[in-house]
Amino acid sequence: MDSVEKLLKNLTEAHGVAGYESPVRSVVRDFLQPLGELSQDKLGSVICKQVGSGKSPKVMLAGHMDEIGFMVKQITKEGFIKFLPLGGWFDQVLLGHRVIIKTNKGDVLGVIGAKPPHLLSTEERSKVVFRKDMYIDIGANSEDELKEAGILVGDPIVPDSDFQIMANRKSYLSKAFDDRVGVALIVSALEVLKKQTHPNTVYGTATVMEEVGLRGATTSVDSVQPDVAIILESDIAGDVPGIKEEESKIKLGGGPSMVVYDARMIPNHKLCNLISKVAKELDINLQLSSIEAGATDGGAIHLYKTGVPTVVLAIPARHIHSHNSIINRDDYDSAVKLVVELVTRLDAATVADFTM
Repeated sequence: MDSVEKLLKNLTEAHGVAGYESPVRSVVRDFLQPLGELSQDKLGSVICKQVGSGKSPKVMLAGHMDEIGFMVKQITKEGFIKFLPLGGWFDQVLLGHRVIIKTNKGDVLGVIGAKPPHLLSTEERSKVVFRKDMYIDIGANSEDELKEAGILVGDPIVPDSDFQIMANRKSYLSKAFDDRVGVALIVSALEVLKKQTHPNTVYGTATVMEEVGLRGATTSVDSVQPDVAIILESDIAGDVPGIKEEESKIKLGGGPSMVVYDARMIPNHKLCNLISKVAKELDINLQLSSIEAGATDGGAIHLYKTGVPTVVLAIPARHIHSHNSIINRDDYDSAVKLVVELVTRLDAATVADFTM
């Protein structure tokens, strides 16, 4: 593995569902420590301040470190766990997957189950199984066994999935690319920027609790008080069976994407134009994306005080919000190159022009 693959492996395999980010935060801090001055807001978002040739403008690079997961809702007398989602899950992707319950006695392995198909009626087999009818099985036979294992109501539950390099060596498979890939981009960009001049101060920010309402973005933007913000995210790749071109043209390996619309933000037009110009000069294919049923940390950040010029740059990913998603290394490398070059051009005059 090269350094980028090790970075992605360490970040994606770390545990950290929304509201319980402590394990992944420790990993993020280790990567950011050599790259600038670290601070942390009171919700737990980590901010790495890297001063360039000027204290301003303040450039915020934001990616959320939390992943979707679950929480223990109820322990049954028979020794099973009923659970609630932390973030948006499609019920059909849950059954049969391994999960890890984070307890005060250590990690406990379990699997998501439901009524066996052999015992379903013909009518029941034709219906979708909903989460409310599922459970987590740790191999116990009683409520007491769960308590002995340290499992309590309120414990976080993490998808169990390892980082893997796929057959073509350019595609990577793992949980939590939404949005550990954005956090990785922050690390990679700051590593390059530390070795060269940039006419601003950059704040690499790994936010918490994005998946449950952009909460870390709301507090961390107050700590940074940015003049401009670039949200680094995963995007929804539409190059899989069943998706029409008019629904999505975003392709894995087709280059990074720029989100021109989502449910909570329309980006700053002049900033978008600059990004398109820089991408063209760098010969980077920039895909244009719209997300009608989702939002990013930009939804909170762009509304800070009197407003912050904000845009979302993303890495296409297949199968997000599941135990396993796929990204492409070429998209990642192009995104790092684009972000670095963009930051070097964000001087005071350029940023001031975004709001004129």
